[in-house]
Formats: sequence, C-alpha cells, structure tokens
Amino acid sequence: MSAENMEVRWFRFQYHSVVHLYQEGQDKYEEQMLEYHGRTELLKDGITNGSVSLRIYQIQLSDHGQYTCFFQYSIFYEEAILELMVSVSGSDPHISVDGHQDGGIRVVCQSAGWHPEPEAQWKDHHGKLLSPASEKISKETNGLFQTQISIVITEDSNRNLSCSVRNPLVNQEKISTVFIAELFFPRVNPWMVALGVILALLALLIALASYCFWRQHRMKEMLRSDLARQKEEHREEKGKLFTELGLGLRRAQLYAVDVTLDPDTANHWLVLSEDRKHARYGDTRQDLPDNPERFDPFPCVLGTEQFMGGRRYWEVEVEDKTRWTLGVCRESLNRKVTPTPGNGCWVMWLRGGEYKAGTSTSPPIPVSVRPSRVGIFLDYEEGEVSFYNVTDGSHLFTFTDTFSGTLRPYFYPGHKAGGTNVAPLIICPVPAQVGGNLCP
Repeated sequence: MSAENMEVRWFRFQYHSVVHLYQEGQDKYEEQMLEYHGRTELLKDGITNGSVSLRIYQIQLSDHGQYTCFFQYSIFYEEAILELMVSVSGSDPHISVDGHQDGGIRVVCQSAGWHPEPEAQWKDHHGKLLSPASEKISKETNGLFQTQISIVITEDSNRNLSCSVRNPLVNQEKISTVFIAELFFPRVNPWMVALGVILALLALLIALASYCFWRQHRMKEMLRSDLARQKEEHREEKGKLFTELGLGLRRAQLYAVDVTLDPDTANHWLVLSEDRKHARYGDTRQDLPDNPERFDPFPCVLGTEQFMGGRRYWEVEVEDKTRWTLGVCRESLNRKVTPTPGNGCWVMWLRGGEYKAGTSTSPPIPVSVRPSRVGIFLDYEEGEVSFYNVTDGSHLFTFTDTFSGTLRPYFYPGHKAGGTNVAPLIICPVPAQVGGNLCP
C-alpha cells in the first residue's frame, strides 16, 4: 500500500538512532545521526506501492551491521530488519622469500586492506591446493584485515606457485605467482646426514627406555579419561531420550511459578484484567502516567516477577490469536525501542501464520500441531530460554546465551488488524498433573 502519508523510519540499534526519517510527506533530518548527514537518500519512485528503499553514499566500515525499516500509520506499525555487509578488496598479494626452513625455502605471501576477513591459499601451476606452513590474519588500526600465509618449498616439490587472496563476501580474488630457482635450495652434506641419523637413533633408544617406566601410569590415566568420557556421552544420550519422550516439558513444569502482569509497564493501548492475568489490545488509548518503565509506542507489558537465578516456568493461552510475542527480557531494557535479542529480549512470536524466534530474518519454526498454549522455561544458570507447545508436548525452540542482571517475563498480545486478534493473552496455571489447575 502507499506510504506517502506514513512515517518511514530507518534506524540502527535503537528507535531513536535515526539513519533516515520520512514524515509528513517530506524528509526530516533533525533527528538523523551525525555520521549519516549528507549520505542518505530515500528512493521515492515506488512509494505509492510501499517501496521505500534507502540509498547510502560514501560507504564506510561503520555502516556494516543491522538496519530496521519501520512504517507507522496512525496507531498501526510494521517493521523489517536487514543486515548490511560492507566489502573491501585489498592489495595484490606480495610474495617474498623468508630464508631456509626444514631443508627447503620458506615463501611468504602478504596482502592488506580487506574486509571482511579474506581467504588466502597456495596453489601449484595446475591449480591444486597446497598445504600452508602457517596462516595469520590480523586487524589493522583502520579496521581492515591483513593476511599472511607461508609455505615451505623443497627442491623436489613443485616450484611454480601462485598465491590467491579472496574476498568471500563478493567472491573477488587477487592472484600473484612466483617461481623458485634451483640455486636457492640448500645443499646437504652427507656427513651431516649420517650424524643426524645417529642422533635420531640415540633419541629413539632413550625414548624407548623411558617409555617402560611411565607406560603403566599413562594407561591408568587413559582409562580414567575414557570412563569420564563414557559417563558424559551417557548423560547426553539420556538427555536426548528425555526430550524425545516428551519429558522435557514435564520436567520444566516442575518449576512452575505464579506470574502476573505489571501495570506500570503496560502500553497505553493495553487493557489488563483485575487479577493481572489477562492482557488485550483495547479500543481506546488510556490516560496513564508516561513513566520510563512503560512501553511506548510498542503495545507490550512485562511480568511483575523478577528473576536473578534459578529455573522458572509459566504457561500462556494463545488460542484463536493471530499475533503474539512471548519470552523474557532484561529489566534494564529500554522501553522506547524495538524489543529484539540485541536489545536484551529472547522471544518467540506468531505473525503472518509463521512461528519464529530471534529476529524477523530467522527461519520459521516447524509446527505440526498449532499451539493453543505455549510454555516458557527459563534456566538462568545454564543460559537457556525454551519454548514448548503445551498442546502436544513438543519442544519448539531454545535460546542459548549468558545471562546477567535481572530478567522478567515479556508479553505482546498483538494489536487489532481488521477486527481480528481481539482475543486476550491469558497467563494460566500449570496442568493439574504437576500440581496446578487447568486454565479456565
């Protein structure tokens, strides 16, 4: 649909980190971040069809990363997230001889000024890959990468070589070749070879003699190590079987807690029940205090409970709803920006008939039975947030991260769209078989 009369906001990490803003039919530059002044253009040729492409001039390495395109019309909004990748092709490979090593010649290939990290390879004149002696990639002060790769060439090996450095993002490659003449290779003295063989035999005899003394102790250590590894493998297999049998959900339900909604964080458009167990999108905007804890403009609400450790589990009724988002977030989450994993949220949602977790670019979660109720399990110490389909007992998705600070339950009941999605989110007690009551 046409976006001529909408607010179109391109931003980076937070809602107010504006890259480009289109509002009231014209471009607004007052809120634009300083580093993007004079470098952006909103392409409006297709704006009547909803196309609002952003062009960025004079690309810099700092432009690399995530961008959000945000549409808003009246109280309705949508957003999309994309990843911009910046590519720089560096210098031609420089090949140099770095002296003798292991009876051959050490040849070094260097190239600088690449982004992202390049891939360097040695090849013979037939194009066959050769194993390098060493590889090193370092980051320069300007943010670009420098690569160094070496190889040891012997008199009997192929001396016609090429060094290629490739940018894996755009598949651009730069190649340099070298030929090592025979006169560069060191000549070996026969007496030195004989002395080397004798010394090697002596070392072997000493090693065999020493081996007899510590072999028994070594075998005991290996047996202990194998026993520990077998126990670990048995534990992992047991955990897999536990999940496959549907016991993962039952185990999570043992940690059920009573969760309620915090009215101080609820958006102006959300209506909470008296027992603070129901949340729905209302018909009118409520006159509520605009405190820092309150979500605005996003119609979200947090749970009252605060978790700083341990295991917690709760269930939410989502039957008949076409849009919802559930999970946990940090207490320190900025309530005025888009809630994403990068901002301190670990959430799963339903939108457009697809179930996803993480970001809008994540692949859909396969669901065989549509969940009428979703279970959320937080294991703080293990750094896991898991989602379960309580309807059929299946596991949906698990985030793995490292938590710090206070975490709280997160709820988004979804706004109305054409009269749909009017059903509320309902926080339910866990099923009776694990100590709770069924959701009314």
